[in-house]
Amino acid sequence: MAFIFTVVALSSWLRLTLALLTPADFKGIGGAADPSFFESVVEFPPWLASLTQRTSWPTEANPPFIRTPGLDLSSGIPANPLHQQVTACVSQCSFDCNGCLGPNDIAACSQLLQTFDDGPTDATPALLDFFKSSGQISSFFVIGTQVLAFPDTLRAEHQAGHFIGSHTWNHPYLPSLSNEDVAAQLQWASWAINVTAGIVPRYFRPPYGGLDDRVRAIALKLGLMPVVWAHDTNDWRMIEENRTENQTLADVQSWISTSSTGVILEHDRAAITVNTGMKIHQMVGQQRLAAPACKNAGAPWYQ
Repeated sequence: MAFIFTVVALSSWLRLTLALLTPADFKGIGGAADPSFFESVVEFPPWLASLTQRTSWPTEANPPFIRTPGLDLSSGIPANPLHQQVTACVSQCSFDCNGCLGPNDIAACSQLLQTFDDGPTDATPALLDFFKSSGQISSFFVIGTQVLAFPDTLRAEHQAGHFIGSHTWNHPYLPSLSNEDVAAQLQWASWAINVTAGIVPRYFRPPYGGLDDRVRAIALKLGLMPVVWAHDTNDWRMIEENRTENQTLADVQSWISTSSTGVILEHDRAAITVNTGMKIHQMVGQQRLAAPACKNAGAPWYQ
């Protein structure tokens, strides 16, 4: 395969903490992966087998937490109560509950910046061709199980110069998970990306915007910082709720008329959202920044 790594070559505990999983029957904005749909075409490397004491990628709904050198979840993490999406918001800095941003969160940007979640999928190559034709880059937040199902597409994203961030292993609502399960979601997604494209992500996007101080603290222990959004296209509703493209574009036009800056949330999970993304591109203009540059122009993309 194109990328072969050893534990020795991965120079920190974080680089000892990465892995992958499945294409999914998505529910909601991306939705949880159904393990029965998982089919990896990426070899499980010997260094990861040694680290995890496993012989293959996880197919469980909740991948196992792997204790790695230097990773301590026993301290420095707020004891926030677990909660389901929107049903039990707590009085703390929660992005999906009250729009609160932490000091490291990226949502603002000097331009309207398109970002795409839930790939790679069989719809993604058309989007890559679109950006290639105009010599522009974009930002993709990828699901670990999808990476294993479409590894060539992830490599194409990376080789074309696009930014790649983590979108967890199989798209759960992170505030509903234990500390260990949150860490496992981020571990295995990073491993999938690393084994497939040879990079270690430095940024992640929490599914459903499920981000509170507990999730932030766990992610930081894994070297990951959050990228959320300032504008939501709600393009996923075209798949889930029979929303029309014209309705989506009209909503986009309404906030473009009052704002010329900020990170935009979109999805490359289906042809309809990709095609709409191309039309949104014509509305928002050239894309020459990657998401990390919204906060710091010199910020490294990867660990």
